[in-house]
Amino acid sequence: MFYKTIILSLGFLSLINCNAQKEPKTSEKAWTATEIKQTPPMKGENVIYLNEGENKFLKEYQMNVTFKGISEDSRCPKGVNCIWAGVAVAQVEVMGVATRPMTLTLASLDNKGRNYNKSADFNGFTISLAEVNPYPGDGESAKGLNGKYKIGIVIKKAGENSTTK
Repeated sequence: MFYKTIILSLGFLSLINCNAQKEPKTSEKAWTATEIKQTPPMKGENVIYLNEGENKFLKEYQMNVTFKGISEDSRCPKGVNCIWAGVAVAQVEVMGVATRPMTLTLASLDNKGRNYNKSADFNGFTISLAEVNPYPGDGESAKGLNGKYKIGIVIKKAGENSTTK
């Protein structure tokens, strides 16, 4: 009789656990072309612009920055309604005067579920992607824009209103 009680209890606990797993976690938002505007940099932010393949030595940060290219551009084209806003992912190589080069992957939006980060830390600084241009038009693909991309990055001391999450 005692074993029947244990089996019945285990069955009941299993059913409760199954019911808890059926509850929805989060729903994804549907995006329209009007909601996908890039936010301009805040006042006082010093945006550094780089063309694809361009290399700059930033004396005030004692680092060399190279925009290697865009590895992904799935942003919703102008004039199109999309389910997801999409993202542009830039490869930026940074190197301090006493450090080895490191390639940072910076995205146009934060999405931890897809491992997209708008900011990354390097050598005591937080480097954030502020802009990615040009924005894809209707019928344009990322391959058609290769070599034409221009990004804007913002570099701040780590800890100063850092956007890293």
